[in-house]
Amino acid sequence: MFVRAGEVCEAHFGAGEAAVLHEVMLEVIALLSEGFDRADPVVERLFPDIYPDDPAGSAEMRKYTEEDLRSAKLEQAALLLDGLPAEGGAVRLTEEQSEMWLRALTDVRIALGLRLGISDDTDLEDELDEAVLRDPTSPRVGQLSVYAYLTYLQESLVGALAR
Repeated sequence: MFVRAGEVCEAHFGAGEAAVLHEVMLEVIALLSEGFDRADPVVERLFPDIYPDDPAGSAEMRKYTEEDLRSAKLEQAALLLDGLPAEGGAVRLTEEQSEMWLRALTDVRIALGLRLGISDDTDLEDELDEAVLRDPTSPRVGQLSVYAYLTYLQESLVGALAR
């Protein structure tokens, strides 16, 4: 999807791809914008404790860092949305913009992956095949397909940056 063209990374998004990206990024923005529950596994993963063995130290550090981290995550998501034509089309990203897109895609993949129960050792292809066999019209099939697409998109951007 993304390719390197000189100093920029380029991709062309169809209307459906753009719609999916807009939808998932808006969901992440909503999660980050609302007062969120620290007990939510997605929030916990997006805002991990700095000192896992020291809850009091982590809480103290969180007072000073959480708002900046939340602002950065919102800025990255907004940059992705601003740079993506709503009806699809070409996207050209500088290296800095590409890195912000990568962080935004990471956040949305973390959120969706946790909600779907995907872990590092999950074979996504097998998981999707099983979901299709159980019920090809289930919401899980669509959600896993979106996760697979986001993974592919992120990998293509990493590859384009590396070239």
